[in-house]
Amino acid sequence: MHDKIDEQGRVIPLPAYLAQVLQALPRVNQYVFASPKAQNQPITEPNHAHDRVCEIAGIPHVTLHGMRRSFKSLAEWVGTPVGLLNQLQGHRPQTTDEKHYTIRPLDLLRLHHEKLVAWMLEQAGIEFDAEAEPGKLQLVANS
Repeated sequence: MHDKIDEQGRVIPLPAYLAQVLQALPRVNQYVFASPKAQNQPITEPNHAHDRVCEIAGIPHVTLHGMRRSFKSLAEWVGTPVGLLNQLQGHRPQTTDEKHYTIRPLDLLRLHHEKLVAWMLEQAGIEFDAEAEPGKLQLVANS
């Protein structure tokens, strides 16, 4: 993933649920989120597309930054360690131990990311089978 902090980019785990959702979405060339202005380019300004999606879905407007704040707040509910959460969000390490002594393998990030997504799906009443065929996702209404 391109990153403003690390010129080499960074790797974050893609939870199985999100992988299936993305795999099921239509593509323009190789991109799920393609630029309407430039052929063969990814979208670079997602705000307008995001606003349209909120409108189509009939949900109140929420900014992309607001979603980042919600992600952080919800991650605290499931006990995601703060340093790990900051790393998932792409924040620079703040403390000396984070900068020089804390090494988190990708599998540790994946473990906590999957736990967080599983909790969010449970709260939303969405049943997810990681073994199901992509594109066969189903929303289950809360009773």
